[in-house]
Amino acid sequence: MTAPVFIEGIGLLGPGLADWQQGAAILRGQASYAPAATALPVPEGLPSAERRRTGPAVKLALAVGRQAIAASGRDAATLATVFSASGADGHNYHAICESLAGDDPTISPTRFHNSVHNAPAGYWSIATGAMAPSNAMCAHDGSFAAGLLDAYSQVLASRAPCVLIAYDTGYPEPLRSARPIPDAFGLALVLTAEPGPATLASLRPSLVMGDSEGEAPTPMADAALETLRAAIPAARALPLLQALAREDDATAVLDYLDPLRLRVEVAPWR
Repeated sequence: MTAPVFIEGIGLLGPGLADWQQGAAILRGQASYAPAATALPVPEGLPSAERRRTGPAVKLALAVGRQAIAASGRDAATLATVFSASGADGHNYHAICESLAGDDPTISPTRFHNSVHNAPAGYWSIATGAMAPSNAMCAHDGSFAAGLLDAYSQVLASRAPCVLIAYDTGYPEPLRSARPIPDAFGLALVLTAEPGPATLASLRPSLVMGDSEGEAPTPMADAALETLRAAIPAARALPLLQALAREDDATAVLDYLDPLRLRVEVAPWR
């Protein structure tokens, strides 16, 4: 059995999911899920010049990260971070492709620095004053599982808390036809090596083989939530979030890199 890590705070924002409190009620079955376009807030903590330059990926990552850290009661400036996304800012990529295909292929410096995969990590550092280590992960549709494994390993190795921030945003056409992510979805988890006053649950992740050994990804019973889970890579975390919302001992099997899956054993902290 793998060693546990502990969750102290959760952030959530996606289609029809405004925050963790509302999302948890839906995932427990206490409220109906009504799909709606994700409303991205103005990013807090950034100077006005940086706020104007941010795209959907940065707004989403900062919003869910701040939610989770506020719930944990910790200081964002002191926490290591792992940012995980399957493709980062698709709207910025679209604008760059339009420039390159036009008569004047000049790309602005702002477009360029927002195109790198770790751009949200840089804006996070500006917004929170964080100087702790930060990783940026990408593993296509398995990006959430890759980020969770990285954050889990860091917490066990360093014995210091870490924030996992996983997110995906959509693409305009014609990129959407090739990568049909319909909307923005993000979540954040504050992970620690030891339980504390704010601990919600423990996690024990482990790698397992895929469908050939019966380890298919855990589906969502609600058809609309299952559609969301399958449509957005970061939303592959929904079975884990449902286990956390229900506060029961449970196991969630998540998509990773075929033929591997990530099995996560969840136990509420009592």
